[in-house]
Amino acid sequence: ALGERMDDPMRSMRAWLEPGTNFIDTGAHFYDVYECADGEYVTIGSIEPQFYAELMRLTGLGNADLPAQNDRAAWPAAKVKVAEAFKTRTRDEWVEVLGGSDACFAPVLSIEEAAAHPHNAARGTYVEVEGVLQPAPAPRFSRTPSRTPTPPAHPGEHTDEVLSSWGFDPGEIAALRRDGAVR
Repeated sequence: ALGERMDDPMRSMRAWLEPGTNFIDTGAHFYDVYECADGEYVTIGSIEPQFYAELMRLTGLGNADLPAQNDRAAWPAAKVKVAEAFKTRTRDEWVEVLGGSDACFAPVLSIEEAAAHPHNAARGTYVEVEGVLQPAPAPRFSRTPSRTPTPPAHPGEHTDEVLSSWGFDPGEIAALRRDGAVR
């Protein structure tokens, strides 16, 4: 994984340190998930300077006397200030402020909210199978459309098949069922 090998370029440039302290793994105040006033969450990923400047402007943090964006030593204190800012409004209020901007922002949605989101609804990103809402098969191709997924097997539905394929004979399978080892 990124940053694990000592000869990894990210580590050698000191761009990847310990987990949770880096710019793309919640270490940076400009790349994280934050709780809002209503207990809902938003996510930001304003890595590039122009996106970070837009985030700072729209959140009102532009005048908050924050250190330089890439001053790692100051990230923990900056994260506190950003967290405090996001706690001043609800998630939907932040969508009104930051949605459609270049601040690299998105609300964190439940699966039901994600399925109803216009972007996902228009693309058929979610399907319902026997009352269970779930992601649709991906990728999708115009000439070879995917089939709608079938519901998952019920516990024990394929036990005999699987055990037989592993070499168990019908008597052994019956004994396993009798002993409660399998369904």
